[in-house]
Amino acid sequence: MSPAPLIRSIVPVFLIVAMALPVLAADPMDEIKQTTDKMLSIVTNPAFKTPSQTEEREKLIRQAVDERFDWDEMARRSLAIHWAKRTVEERKEFVRLFADLVERTYMKKVEDYSGEKVLYEGETKEGDYASVRVKIVTKRGEDIPVEYRLKKEKEDWFVYDVSIEGVSLVNNYRTQFNSILSQSSYENLVKRLREKVELK
Repeated sequence: MSPAPLIRSIVPVFLIVAMALPVLAADPMDEIKQTTDKMLSIVTNPAFKTPSQTEEREKLIRQAVDERFDWDEMARRSLAIHWAKRTVEERKEFVRLFADLVERTYMKKVEDYSGEKVLYEGETKEGDYASVRVKIVTKRGEDIPVEYRLKKEKEDWFVYDVSIEGVSLVNNYRTQFNSILSQSSYENLVKRLREKVELK
């Protein structure tokens, strides 16, 4: 038997075995580091520094954030008990507005980057949940602790909350939303979110 037919008969077997092997999920810290590196490479790239590239720079940063943040989960946790009362269409709109609001705030912090050190201090995993601890060291030598909380979906880890100096983003928004909803209507909350998004 010549080598060529033998190779042709073996290759499909290797392909079948390869497809049957489980895909190992990356560690949560690796996922956060990858996303952070991607964003920092964008904001430090001289090609994106010019005003004409502002829109393209923002688009690329948002894409990087969207790849790692679970907006549905963050919006649901922020709206808390009020989520169950919303229709499918209301939920879709709320997630879109919430993501836009948080993204713009988050993006502003990323674009303000001016060479601060980002240190990855460790991760903790419990089943499908994990936290990644990061420390940002400012040029003045101040330490800003950041904790990313993630949930595994299939083979990837997605952020569902971020805590900066001990203050949870989700809890902060939940408090604000609850305060508005206790004094007003859901429609008023959505109106306020629209206004905030349009102003930014």
